[in-house]
Amino acid sequence: EGLPLAYDIEGNLLDALGNKTTDPSEVEGYRLPTDAEWEFAARGGNLSKGYTRSGGNSVDSIAWYKSNSENMTHPVGTKAPNELGIYDMSGNVWEWVSDYHINYSSLEETNPYVDVFSAYRVKRGGSWIDCPVGVSIDVRSKGLPGHTITNLGFRICRSAK
Repeated sequence: EGLPLAYDIEGNLLDALGNKTTDPSEVEGYRLPTDAEWEFAARGGNLSKGYTRSGGNSVDSIAWYKSNSENMTHPVGTKAPNELGIYDMSGNVWEWVSDYHINYSSLEETNPYVDVFSAYRVKRGGSWIDCPVGVSIDVRSKGLPGHTITNLGFRICRSAK
């Protein structure tokens, strides 16, 4: 689509001119959502109804998880969407986000982005192998960026311009 690269070879975010940035809103290409962006979208954004999971509290209607998945991933969109019309943010596969994994700060922050190096990156959403609690919106996990498993995926986003 002629968009600039979103990342350099080391995984740093790049602005429209190809310069390293720590501000995801300066990235024009496709990228992973930040941890905060992922959670905002999973909660239903400004349309949120305060559900435990993305799209509802009834785990069977919105998520593929240990009790209903038959131990495998399923096509996207076969469960109910959340308030924003986004599917599979709870269950099916864990999703990479762009932040490095550190413990949450005790300070209140708006749309933080963690670019402080850690060996681990954040994963969100839970997967088909997890119990109902594991597919709750507030659950986060971590993984090594080179790690691949059958219950791990990603979704892409673009900053609004």
